[in-house]
Amino acid sequence: MPNIDELKKYKNVHMIGIGGVSMSGIAAILKNFGFTVTGSDMSDSDSVKLLREKGIKVTVGHNLDDVAKSDVVVYSAAIKQDDPEMLEAKRLNIQTIERADFLGALTRCYKDTICISGTHGKTTTTSMVSLCFIEALKDPSIQVGAFLNPINGNYKVGNSEHFIIEACEYVESFLKFSPKAEIILNIDNDHLDYFKNIENIKNAFVKYVKLLPDDGFLVLNGDDNNCLDLAQYTNAKTITYGITNKSTNYFAVNIVFDNDGFPEFDVYHNEKFFDRIKLHVPGMHNVLNCLACIALCTEYGIDKSDIKNALLKFTGANRRFEFKGKVNGASIYDDYGHHPTEVIATAKSLMNKKYNKSWVVFQPHTYSRTKTLLSDFAKALLNFDNIIILDIYAAREKNTFNISSEDLVNKIISLGKDAKYIPDFGECVDFLKKNVQSGDIVMTLGAGTVTKIGPMLVK
Repeated sequence: MPNIDELKKYKNVHMIGIGGVSMSGIAAILKNFGFTVTGSDMSDSDSVKLLREKGIKVTVGHNLDDVAKSDVVVYSAAIKQDDPEMLEAKRLNIQTIERADFLGALTRCYKDTICISGTHGKTTTTSMVSLCFIEALKDPSIQVGAFLNPINGNYKVGNSEHFIIEACEYVESFLKFSPKAEIILNIDNDHLDYFKNIENIKNAFVKYVKLLPDDGFLVLNGDDNNCLDLAQYTNAKTITYGITNKSTNYFAVNIVFDNDGFPEFDVYHNEKFFDRIKLHVPGMHNVLNCLACIALCTEYGIDKSDIKNALLKFTGANRRFEFKGKVNGASIYDDYGHHPTEVIATAKSLMNKKYNKSWVVFQPHTYSRTKTLLSDFAKALLNFDNIIILDIYAAREKNTFNISSEDLVNKIISLGKDAKYIPDFGECVDFLKKNVQSGDIVMTLGAGTVTKIGPMLVK
């Protein structure tokens, strides 16, 4: 069992924004350790329902009484300091801790925290690693950034010393954790509203690698020079993987794709044949994610038959190239990709499938990202036959950037391809219904509300 002495001073924990992806997982782990957990959220959701089923009291709206009964208030980054429950905690001198800080304390309760990070592919790789550990009966605790069918949620409470978590670089929150092992999938230009430039992003990863103990593990993408540079900053054992870089510890060759775009390939470990691996998720980027998983799990002594079986069972996390149904004989998929690199990876995955024409419905995510990477987005979207752009999803921002989706449409048109700006979801669905044909593929793409389009089409 993990050692929870550091947290025992908090018998009663109240959580603001308890329905959030990471918050709900923390709540369930605390409940399992015997803490009294209460929480509040702005709306009912599937994760709130699951927490209630575990006997956790959740209020929709605010509950100042539960705040008053607590020893500590944990809040998610989205909660403002003038939130009524935050003000009540301050009035009563009850300690408040931001989610990432509290999760950091939780990682110190486990002897073996495994952090999966990088700009793209965290959720998929965390899911792959988690399923391998489950297959090998290692009973890990898990926190992943999307709903994962085999664990019926976005977290699992285990009773071993293994704690597998997705570690995000945004606002450097991953520096709060105490990892024993790290996977770093890639380092790319993202979250520039916070980091400003790629040098600052790289520096954050340098600090992150320095958190590893000397007896830890570091798994690095050998196809990404920004990742390879990190090995010099730690004494932990470093393991590399790649596809183009064959001087890595693990590499893939003889890669073929079936009609669904699912890859099959030979893996070599230190230049010796390891095994032939088949995946049930599409795309070359998932071959890389899979290599990272194999490298880590093999270091942990997981049998290759368990790794193979777990990877075969994995059909993707929620909103990662997820099949939603059909309209007019065309297949509809939904994906979370919201960075040019992810848009290209999704488009390439699509090209490995058999289809007639491709359609993309893209919802840009945040004004700052759209402004900074405008021409990269335009070029990435050229990989689709038909392009529809929705309004920018603001997320945490106000539009002080003088940017709109029409700028993206105009940029695409200037590159010689047609694109349509359709801000109204109903209109977008009607347009698709009238125009898509049998054998086409429709991809809804983005990290915001674009995910509603697929179900509207299928209905």
